Amino acid sequence: MSFSELLVNFTGKNVEEFTITGFDHLSHQKLLGFLIFITYFLVLLGSGINICIIATDRRLHTPMYLLICNLAVVDIMFTTSPSTTMISVLLAEVKTISYYSCISRMYIYHLGDITGCLALSLMALDRTIAISTPLRYHSILTNARIFVLIIASWFIGIMCLGFELAWADFDSLPYCQPIIRYVFCDYPALIRAACVNPEPYFLFPAILSLWLLAGQFPLILLSYVKIIYTLLRLPNSESRAQGFNTCICHIIVVSCFFAPKLVSVLLTRIGVRLNLTERNALLIIATLLPSLINPTVYCLKTKEMRKRLVQILSRKKISVSRKCQKG
Repeated sequence: MSFSELLVNFTGKNVEEFTITGFDHLSHQKLLGFLIFITYFLVLLGSGINICIIATDRRLHTPMYLLICNLAVVDIMFTTSPSTTMISVLLAEVKTISYYSCISRMYIYHLGDITGCLALSLMALDRTIAISTPLRYHSILTNARIFVLIIASWFIGIMCLGFELAWADFDSLPYCQPIIRYVFCDYPALIRAACVNPEPYFLFPAILSLWLLAGQFPLILLSYVKIIYTLLRLPNSESRAQGFNTCICHIIVVSCFFAPKLVSVLLTRIGVRLNLTERNALLIIATLLPSLINPTVYCLKTKEMRKRLVQILSRKKISVSRKCQKG
């Protein structure tokens, strides 16, 4: 069905489904769909491994690893909503999505975005306390307090999304064009699909983005400045190296999360206008890259998790070899 056919006899009422057209102009849709599918599979595999390792090893039931586990859960949620939509469009060639499915996927996606940012803030706080005041670390950050902070971060995310949905009131918006020109369901795509002036509807999301980028991001940066300053003053080179190793892991994760957002904001501020293809490409990178990098970094760069993974793989290898010998 063509774009013009979809607009015939449409009167501007709420729709039952949307058609996603963000990939229509691409010539190698199957290849892109396969790459997104592989990336999504690796995200599920990596985050799932992290969650299983932490959940099954009682020695890892500490604040730092509970926060890593929380981030892995957020990564799965944040990536699943857009990835399943894009895979469906590109590989299954199902370009339509029901109205309420689109709304729910938008909610899950943005909830993952907000809670992901707050998860990184909590992890920065954890490392700052661990390195700056190591003797008081276990008394300041207990597992119970970490659970409370994690629950609070999810509650804040749910409340923010509740206000955002109330601000937009999607059920009352007239959709003259049941077309989503982007690659999955998110807040800007749904607002721009409606027959309204979009500017008023972006006021609250702009405030929310400002809080995340101009509020949380500088606090995270300042925490790592404090960490690096403390590490440089340590007399023990071994402790300093271990601290820097942990710090590098977090900096990589934070950079992958905020870099695409900052690039988009900076390009807009200096007057660079991105076309639809460039916007969609940046959106896909911002969605998939952090969730792909996070489990890899924490599983390979964190000594305890790397050791635990090697033990599990070694046991499986021994078990398989014994079965082969018996056979």
